Amino acid sequence: MTIYHSIAILLPWAAWLAYWMKASSWAKQTVKREDRLSRTLQSIPLIVGCLLIVWPDASASWNSANAGFDLRQWLGLAVVVAGLSFSVWGRRHLGSNWSVSVTLKDGHELVRSGPYALVRHPIYSGCLLAIAGSALVCAEPRGVIGFALIFASLAYKVRVEERWLSEYFGDPYRTYRREVRALVPWLY
Repeated sequence: MTIYHSIAILLPWAAWLAYWMKASSWAKQTVKREDRLSRTLQSIPLIVGCLLIVWPDASASWNSANAGFDLRQWLGLAVVVAGLSFSVWGRRHLGSNWSVSVTLKDGHELVRSGPYALVRHPIYSGCLLAIAGSALVCAEPRGVIGFALIFASLAYKVRVEERWLSEYFGDPYRTYRREVRALVPWLY
């Protein structure tokens, strides 16, 4: 993978991150936050996975003959954009209940409409889809390893979040869990 491929992956993610930072100012006041150890355990595989996917091949030069994109890589970029768009839809629909880490907000609401009618964690689902697209652009075995690490990181975060939401919302959330899959509609 060349630096051009890395840049192609990072550009849509940078736009997504800029939106994410702007939207974070609209969040409600936090009343309970995930502890630092739990957050660290979730963050380490996430960071390592991302580096495995986007880090360019050290042997590739700026003038590399492999700087072009094949059909799989163009498809990967389309998947990145689709996944990030889905996560933004989830973020916008969640509104002021959103937070970067597992938290409970003042007046936290159970959102079940929009993308939350398809999956319980559409932001994570969209990000995982975008990571899968990024791994396609990477077009190297380390992309698969990176995806697996990021999936494990988000699966851990889902478990923590599910426990908190079940405790906070009780039976309505347990019903929601039975009716709607966590990350992949009708599957998982």
